Amino acid sequence: MLLHLPLFLLLLTAYNISMMLFGDFNAVLSSQVVSTHLISGAQWSLNTSDIFIIFGLLALYFEVIKATRIGLGSVLDHTFSTLVFVVFLVEFLVVEGCGTSTFFTLTLMSLFDIISGFTISITAARRDLAIGPHQ
Repeated sequence: MLLHLPLFLLLLTAYNISMMLFGDFNAVLSSQVVSTHLISGAQWSLNTSDIFIIFGLLALYFEVIKATRIGLGSVLDHTFSTLVFVVFLVEFLVVEGCGTSTFFTLTLMSLFDIISGFTISITAARRDLAIGPHQ
């Protein structure tokens, strides 16, 4: 059952918990986590919002891999992913702390998860039908 939970649910939960723990969450998102000098002489820094985006990209990667599975479990994956996207969208529109570019980007990634999941599943189902015995 845990395999069918979307990874974006973890990101949504982490974002909401962080938002509740810290008063001014916009300041937390823009706070610098790591900074280093590159060989080119440029100063590269990583802030909290960048970390959320990086984890969002990783989640999207693994969700696309999960979408390649075929069976009843894929229907559960798509259903849960759709519900998580709806929560992302509602929170973006209604919750003040979620009205950030970071949260919007995570919302779009969640939408892409749904679209890619359905696309991959439909393509895989067509191949299964094409491979089966011809009568």
